[in-house]
Amino acid sequence: MKNSGKPASKGPKIIPRSAHGVSRDEVSKSALKVLYRLHKSGYQAFLVGGCVRDALVGLHPKDFDVATDATPDEVRALFSNCRLIGRRFRLAHVRFGREIIEVATFRAAANHADDDHAHDDEGRIIRDNVYGSIEEDVWRRDFTCNALYYNIADHSIWDFVGGAEDVKQKHIVLIGDADQRLREDPVRMLRAVRFAAKLEFTVDESVSKAIRNNVELLANVPAARLFDEFLKLFQAGHAERTFDMLREYGLFAQLFPAVDQEFAGDEAFADFVRAALRNTDKRVDAGKSVTPMFLLGVFFWAPARRLAAIRRSEEKMSESQALSLASYELAGQQQRRVSIPRRFTVPMREMIALQPRFTATRGKRAMNLLNHRRFRAAYDFMMLLAEVGQFDHELARFWTDVQERSPDDRAEAFQIHRNPRARRRSGRRKRRPKAGQSS
Repeated sequence: MKNSGKPASKGPKIIPRSAHGVSRDEVSKSALKVLYRLHKSGYQAFLVGGCVRDALVGLHPKDFDVATDATPDEVRALFSNCRLIGRRFRLAHVRFGREIIEVATFRAAANHADDDHAHDDEGRIIRDNVYGSIEEDVWRRDFTCNALYYNIADHSIWDFVGGAEDVKQKHIVLIGDADQRLREDPVRMLRAVRFAAKLEFTVDESVSKAIRNNVELLANVPAARLFDEFLKLFQAGHAERTFDMLREYGLFAQLFPAVDQEFAGDEAFADFVRAALRNTDKRVDAGKSVTPMFLLGVFFWAPARRLAAIRRSEEKMSESQALSLASYELAGQQQRRVSIPRRFTVPMREMIALQPRFTATRGKRAMNLLNHRRFRAAYDFMMLLAEVGQFDHELARFWTDVQERSPDDRAEAFQIHRNPRARRRSGRRKRRPKAGQSS
């Protein structure tokens, strides 16, 4: 266990190129351009964080972060395609088309009154722009596996905190005092779970204990930031294992309290959620698109049904209307924990509200469901319910088969009978000529 918040007393363990598996072939050309230009301009330039970690465990890195002793303004002076962002952490973004290489200046601990650094009352860092050396920067990072620096100068890896060994042992270990590091940034609790789920690592006991002691601190994190974390947790291909770990530590209840309450007495709902998570992981693995709207709808399904039943008992409305209203109320309550953009809550409500309509298979209204803009999402949702035995399989088969039929066969399937004597009229009706006019 690494439990020191003080700068290292000795230099890093340097792992030469011949002794590690990180290859430049795994590094994007854009990241290499940034690294080499910084190096040739006289600055230190390192890849750091997840890209180094992932390369070591045999994954293919997708995001590349650069650490340097150049200040943000000095980085901007080197790259015309650079812009500076952030107040909490001042960063340089160097853009190459759609790819962005994030460049961070080495940080140090704040030791002076005029340092650009601030905490809130709970100890959470709200601003951290005190620059230093690489030896100081390592202690500002969260986990040992994320504190490995790949030096572009000689392709070696610098390891100050035993991160390489923790990667080898498949351990998630916090740098410094675990409780203090989680108070500085409670999102680190979610990151610990995410990395453990993704890498199939175990969480160090000191980290596990600190998470359980500080789980309520997630309430101090801005709700918008937690939505970004939600996307990383559940759309990276490891959603089911992530879900299990979040519940184990009590973190899921902090993110989705109304949803978590439903699991206590509703095993069927838990089965439905798990099926959705497995389906999401399969889609990610197959390179298919996923939308947070669908999984959020799955999460809200049980509480929405329960609340809809209450609303229907209070006033007269259809089941679809009640579900839409219940989803709206739940989404509003949820914003205090995880802020969900309206572009996801609106289609989610529509998807949930359409579910009762799948029970009707006769008439024009039933057939018109096929043309609804949310039909495909609602259909997938219904099929998932059928998969876990919570919707009639014969009805599910009907809605699957009817999509492949011709218009006439489809009308017959919905028992829509056309009047054979009805004449089709097209264009404008001919006007009877007035007296004196030629026809």
